[in-house]
Amino acid sequence: MLKYRLLSALVLVPLVIYLILTLSNAQFAFVLFLIMGLAAWEWTRLIPISSLVQRIGYVVLVLALLASCWQFARIDAFVWSIHWLTFIWWLVALMWIPQPQMLALANGFSVTLKAMLGCLLFVSAWLSLVVLHARPDHGPYWMLFVVVLVWVADSGAYFAGKQWGKNKLAPHVSPGKTWEGVYGALAASLFFAWGASNFLHLKTSMLPGFVLVCMIVVLFSIAGDLLESLLKRHQSLKDSGNLIPGHGGMLDRIDSLLAAAPLFSLGLHWVNL
Repeated sequence: MLKYRLLSALVLVPLVIYLILTLSNAQFAFVLFLIMGLAAWEWTRLIPISSLVQRIGYVVLVLALLASCWQFARIDAFVWSIHWLTFIWWLVALMWIPQPQMLALANGFSVTLKAMLGCLLFVSAWLSLVVLHARPDHGPYWMLFVVVLVWVADSGAYFAGKQWGKNKLAPHVSPGKTWEGVYGALAASLFFAWGASNFLHLKTSMLPGFVLVCMIVVLFSIAGDLLESLLKRHQSLKDSGNLIPGHGGMLDRIDSLLAAAPLFSLGLHWVNL
């Protein structure tokens, strides 16, 4: 399994970096559009939706929402309203994750709520990443930064958890995650954000606020991971899919980013960046 994870990473990491830095904003938006479509297909297993027609219909709905948002991506009021709505949702998620039995039954209310939640998460993440990529001040590098920030946090959590992990973070949702892993994610991200600030040419006065934003984003990225774990546990699934050898499905790769991207965009606005 580890061999497949490493081989997939050796292919995917350079590919992701290349696409972010070389594609035009419209091309990047389309690639991300396809990625969100794949993730939405996997989300239907977590809702759950069993009918093939309904699963296809849900993916079409998500893609239609993304296409509609493209028309409004340059309207700040629209973008920030979606981001703030997403932020409020993630605050609610922090209260839901410790109570995984909530909405565990696949009744009409639960299925509808999870379907609506998926629409919000895919739209807000897609919109925030597209807007971030389009920034006039080297937008692709800002976009790359938040992606790598999530990668660094994930790696820091993995190695710290393996080395020192004893205290479970959410044992009924994801037994492998520990508080030591959270501290490792924060420590690794702190050093990365501080070091990257020089590359991003940030003023010294902006560093404390910027680093604080990155730490908050990392915490919410962990919540994004836990939320998907919770939904998979509801359906007794190990992975959202098997698209990427050793890594599971597309949703397994972007779950943290679904939370991190909108909050990073909000944070940059908060610190006037």
